[in-house]
Amino acid sequence: MSDLVHRTPGWSLPQAAYTDPDVFAADLEHVFAAHWLFAGHTGELDAPGRFLTVDVGRDRVIVVRGEGGALHAHHDVCAHRGSRVAPDVRGQVRAFVCPYHQWVYDLDGTLRSARLMGDCFATRSYRLAPVAVRESAGLVFVCLADAPPDFDAFAAALEPRLGPHGLADAHVVVRERYRVAANWKTLVENNRECYHCAGSHPEFSLSNFDVGVNGDVRTNPRYDRALAAARARWRAQGLPGEDVNFPDGAPYRVARLPLREGFLSETLDGRPLAAPMGTLTDPDVGSLRVISLPNLWAHANADYAVTTRLTPVDAGTTDVELCFLTARDATVDPDALAAVWRATSEQDWELCERNGAGIASRGYRPGPLSPVVEASVEAVLDWYVSALARPARRAA
Repeated sequence: MSDLVHRTPGWSLPQAAYTDPDVFAADLEHVFAAHWLFAGHTGELDAPGRFLTVDVGRDRVIVVRGEGGALHAHHDVCAHRGSRVAPDVRGQVRAFVCPYHQWVYDLDGTLRSARLMGDCFATRSYRLAPVAVRESAGLVFVCLADAPPDFDAFAAALEPRLGPHGLADAHVVVRERYRVAANWKTLVENNRECYHCAGSHPEFSLSNFDVGVNGDVRTNPRYDRALAAARARWRAQGLPGEDVNFPDGAPYRVARLPLREGFLSETLDGRPLAAPMGTLTDPDVGSLRVISLPNLWAHANADYAVTTRLTPVDAGTTDVELCFLTARDATVDPDALAAVWRATSEQDWELCERNGAGIASRGYRPGPLSPVVEASVEAVLDWYVSALARPARRAA
């Protein structure tokens, strides 16, 4: 599939990579079906029978908590004649009952009963087709590949850094959904640089420096001093200070960055909205950034976290879900909780739509990436092109 996208190093992708339906189909098969995808939060699956669904192109996956606490994932496809069986996007069930012919599946996907199939029908020989699923530090991931890539290295980076924030026991306070008229890669590229931050994100810039993004080689003495002092404080709290930045080309980053002086959280006034989450005891923990390509980025402050999940719809459309999480016993103003990242995200979606419209026009040509502030975009595009070149990890 690498013949679909020819890229010159140091330049953005050719137009077809963002607009061609054949490239989009290859993206679904070689990128989204081949890698671990963020599906949701442990707190959404906090009791037996609680489930959520994830769409990946033509596929839909059910993720459900089993009776014994184990997490299961299944293709949402009845083993009889293929009907969807999940009753909603998320919810709680005792079993999954196909609405077409009432085949009944246990939470682990095994077929419990199939009416009118005859006395010799081997019920337990049938099940919902399984999908690989893992959870780490309160985040849930699925992979459609027959042979999923390694997950353990990512979990080893994530657990000691995000685990203390207590997302495994958090709940979603605000959920925002957007449909963005741009290719999913345009959204990822936008996320991987802060070239645009100072001119586009006033709310974000109150609490955050516009440097510190992986691949941004700018120096800022104030930021450097803040980072050195913060890492000393974090080490004293038992928090790892060193970043994990796409090791050996792996598609993830986990990095803790300092906030500006006077800010203890990514809020409009810098004041935390609630007590520190999880096992954190000090609100001065900066902002933990998590990237997991191709569909997740997240920020975790001491008092709240926000996750962003991408779902490609077609070559020119991407669905986005933002979730704002706090400790279950926290009482917060939802608008104050969402203020910074709702505004920042909506600003980004407008930028991405304008970018997508230009890419789709006759005048588009690949443009040069800045070696000063866009090296992380370059790395993401290298990863993407390499992913297209690898054989698909699952059967058609």
